[in-house]
Amino acid sequence: MSISVNTMRAIDHWVGVPLCALVSPFVALVDRIKNIFSRGPETPKKLLFIELSEMGSAILVDPAMRNAQARGAELFFLIFKSNRASLTLLNTVKPENIFTIDSSSLGGLIKDTLRFLIIARRHRIDTAIDLELFSRFTALLTGLCGARRRVGYHIFHGEGLWRGFMLTRKVHYNPHIHITKNFLSLIHAAFAKEIEVPFSKIHISDSEVRLEQAIINPQALNKVRERIEKLAAEKKIVFTFGKERVILVNPNASDLLPQRRWAQQRFSELIQSIHIQYPHDLILITGSPAEFVYVEKVRAVANVKNAINFAGQVSFAELPPLYTLSDVMITNDSGPGHFSAVTPLRTVVLFGPETPALYGSVGNSIAITANLACSPCVSAANHRKTPCHNNVCMQAITVSQVLEKVIIQLNEADKAKARSI
Repeated sequence: MSISVNTMRAIDHWVGVPLCALVSPFVALVDRIKNIFSRGPETPKKLLFIELSEMGSAILVDPAMRNAQARGAELFFLIFKSNRASLTLLNTVKPENIFTIDSSSLGGLIKDTLRFLIIARRHRIDTAIDLELFSRFTALLTGLCGARRRVGYHIFHGEGLWRGFMLTRKVHYNPHIHITKNFLSLIHAAFAKEIEVPFSKIHISDSEVRLEQAIINPQALNKVRERIEKLAAEKKIVFTFGKERVILVNPNASDLLPQRRWAQQRFSELIQSIHIQYPHDLILITGSPAEFVYVEKVRAVANVKNAINFAGQVSFAELPPLYTLSDVMITNDSGPGHFSAVTPLRTVVLFGPETPALYGSVGNSIAITANLACSPCVSAANHRKTPCHNNVCMQAITVSQVLEKVIIQLNEADKAKARSI
């Protein structure tokens, strides 16, 4: 049985806080001994990123990783086993340098954690960067991995997010700039010659937030194209690539924050509206294999011939080819909005409990948010957990609002592909 998100949060609080209190003096003592008897490298040589739970963050941190790589550091990454695939979209970190922890059971979690702490020391990691927003578990991993230089977010004079004294370079988390810039702030702290309190006293320009594009294998592209053509033919849909458009609709969101979901009924109504506007275009309703039933309900209610349940039809590695072949995607605020940013695909992303100012896609994206007085209701300060059980912020987004942005993105896609329809 897998560990639920709420259980992991409870463990992080009730077990994490006392463990941080117990481990902090030990970490401080080891640091003092190391400083007396040995000197580490002046700049990071073997740099470990720790980001466990968010697949989208593995994309958003890529500009920071490439920044560190350009400074001469060899990159390593620690992530939950279930999220490992997100690092393969751009392959910035070598596969052999990716460490994983199995979070599907408590026993696996403990075993892999201990294994990682041994492996990290074998690799002589000299710098660790904790990308998580005030997780005690990742703070403990950072403090115990053997790295002399340890960078992460520190609460300073704030209350309620105490994580002990695991960090040697404490960075102020800025809730008013995009998360990619916050990640770049961590890189500055890691390579800084002098200690700043707090880090990082620099300006990060928009030009530094640039995401590399995925390299698309032509064979993978053809394989996905043929699969789409076969499904369309089976449904007796007249469709030709390059002539009609491919419109993706991603109606689900992860269980990490179910309040991010726009209603199934709204997605069905949107599909109907898109079909009325563009009766010849192909609509693929996407999702993982586990989301097939959820997606099928959206399709059945829409009852549009040109709309196909596409859940489970492509592997994670085939997402970039799918996105490259498509023209626009409409999605909740979830992983696909970030994964698509490594391709030219244009997206419309619906935001509710979180804000695009912090977590917006860095691709060709338009964000829609209701801007309610209570939004965003999840943040670093509450471990991204909200008391809300009535996501009015998502309900307030109308089908006509979304359709308007879809039309804008499709017009831009037509221009980019020099297509006249």
